[in-house]
Amino acid sequence: MTVNTSQEVSHPVVVTISGCAKEAADAVFHALSHSFASDRADDDRPDYVSEDHTTVWTATFDVARPQAPPEPMELECPVQVGVQGGYWAVDQVQAALAAAFDIEEEGMAAGDQEKDVQLRLQSGVHQ
Repeated sequence: MTVNTSQEVSHPVVVTISGCAKEAADAVFHALSHSFASDRADDDRPDYVSEDHTTVWTATFDVARPQAPPEPMELECPVQVGVQGGYWAVDQVQAALAAAFDIEEEGMAAGDQEKDVQLRLQSGVHQ
């Protein structure tokens, strides 16, 4: 949790995405942007830095004032997502991701005030 000079409370969560196509990363960021304020502009789309190297996309979301949860979204392939921040804040992001996708927790590291959760997301749309 952070407090800025105007006494507004923020609960930032860092989300990292890897192991997927840029379109899948965009779908995940879009779902989270539906629920939370982000440091990414609305027209900011993930892109590859290099075709020869693994790309990791990162965004920070502030979960202090959540909006409506996202609708179920389709993914063409599984996506690896890391979620890092305060316990409550990470739980809020994880709940929003669960509304949009099928999620599986693959690992978690916990500290005094923060935790880092590794998730595997799959399509939340089922025929």
